[in-house]
Amino acid sequence: MANDKTRKYSSVVVDGVAQAPSRAMLRAVGFTDADFKIPHVGIASTWSMITPCNMHINKLAEDAGRGVDEAGGKSVIFNTITVSDGISMGTPGMRYSLVSREVIADSIETVANAQGFDGLVAIGGCDKNMPGCLIAMARLNRPAIFVYGGTIKPGAEHRDIVSVFEAVGGLAAGTVSAKQLKEVEDTAIPGPGSCGGMYTANTMASAIEAMGMSLPNSSAQEAVSPDKKDDCFRAGIALMELIKQDIKPSDIMTRKSFENAITVVMALGGSTNAVLHLLAMAHSANVELELDDFTLIGAKVPLLADLRPSGKYLMSELIAIGGIRPIMKMLLDAGLLHGDCLTVTGKTMAENLAEVQPYPAGQDIIRPLDNPIKKDSHIVVLYGNVASTGAIAKITGKEGLNFTGKARVFDSEELALTAVLDDTVVKGDVVVIRYEGPVGGPGMREMLGPTGAIMGKGLGKDVALITDGRFSGGSHGFMVGHLTPEAAVGGTIAIIENGDSITIDAVKRTIDLNIPQQEIDARLAKWKAPEPKETRGTLAKYARLVRPASEGAVTDKF
Repeated sequence: MANDKTRKYSSVVVDGVAQAPSRAMLRAVGFTDADFKIPHVGIASTWSMITPCNMHINKLAEDAGRGVDEAGGKSVIFNTITVSDGISMGTPGMRYSLVSREVIADSIETVANAQGFDGLVAIGGCDKNMPGCLIAMARLNRPAIFVYGGTIKPGAEHRDIVSVFEAVGGLAAGTVSAKQLKEVEDTAIPGPGSCGGMYTANTMASAIEAMGMSLPNSSAQEAVSPDKKDDCFRAGIALMELIKQDIKPSDIMTRKSFENAITVVMALGGSTNAVLHLLAMAHSANVELELDDFTLIGAKVPLLADLRPSGKYLMSELIAIGGIRPIMKMLLDAGLLHGDCLTVTGKTMAENLAEVQPYPAGQDIIRPLDNPIKKDSHIVVLYGNVASTGAIAKITGKEGLNFTGKARVFDSEELALTAVLDDTVVKGDVVVIRYEGPVGGPGMREMLGPTGAIMGKGLGKDVALITDGRFSGGSHGFMVGHLTPEAAVGGTIAIIENGDSITIDAVKRTIDLNIPQQEIDARLAKWKAPEPKETRGTLAKYARLVRPASEGAVTDKF
């Protein structure tokens, strides 16, 4: 019989005469007498047929369950939700995307605590799944491993989902025909897996591996591959070892491990959403982390990866040359990673990377440290009178490092997209999209439609876009999001008028409305808060509970 250390939680549910009813219920779902004497492990599956990102995950959950069972535990698969950003993008449904992160975290926490699981394996695909799973793991603080569902294979002609969004802009610009758009639509998504560039899904998977909460190489495997099946099976076995050693997320998700995650995100050219999610994960792990930490770390970390959206390669091509482990070894050897951080292998990061070989000669996906794409981070935290508590830009240098233009103001994403497509937006404009923040949306939608259209129309270097919403990991160009305070709570973005001059300076890290402070104050004095868009249900609850984007848009900080 396992000792109390390995059955710390399940014993409360199934031991003793008083728990006979619990055992009776569990017998009906397949438990035997022997199962009541071994650790119970929840396998959190984010499977659904809603999106290709997650359509294969139940089979992976079964592989993880086999690993648990063969290592002496009792696996129990349960489901949580997912929504698809790519499908809901540009529609009112996209308001639920970031909200789903909280629903996922809440649901996993709820099931694991209610059922008394001694450990947890969680498998996520679409990008909100991943931080949702990690937030739950941090809250539960019992042995846990995250497994990434894996990246999608490239579509025909090296296409992916962003190819479709940009082809829409190309159609409006006259550079893409209706027939060509249909071909791109038909061939961009060939099967299961998460979006194929260094967009938010692959960014968060890489960050979680760098944090030590996934097995080595879990972030760099295709969704449909023997490697991914084996990754899940090994995760089940490794989880049982974590239970035996009583290694918990709080032992792994430390300040140093978050710094490792940020470093890897910056070297890979990852999504700005990583800022939002890492802040939220740190909150759940009781780790102090704030926007300025991204600036401090970013000053030391060069951009090395030529990956989409701003680069040319897809995740599958990075996998083919070794994945992210060789770049982590480069960063470790350069003193940019903390090698002493504990990981879910039970070993340190340095021990996990000790035998990793460098990338093959001649590859040009990952640059050497002495020849970076950009000498410091592409993720830039900006402050100014438009964003007194911060904003996030993704500046690789290809867009330029500063932009001054005239405001073209829209109170929703839909209005902005229409204006881009019908040529209302012209060179020199700063597109301002407001009332799309966590409270104002509600839900902080991603602006991939407008940004994709801007790029597709060939305006990427001539038009900037700022918003209190956020961006898909697939967005690129001169874009600034996460403006706080947001418009719905009286941030300066709420009083910008058409024609106002706005300057964005990635070198000085500033974003300013170029009018006198006296005029700003006068406009704010006249501003009136809009009526809430939602008064019942999920979005209304979210709007009342959510904290600003600069604090990770969490809903349990009181």
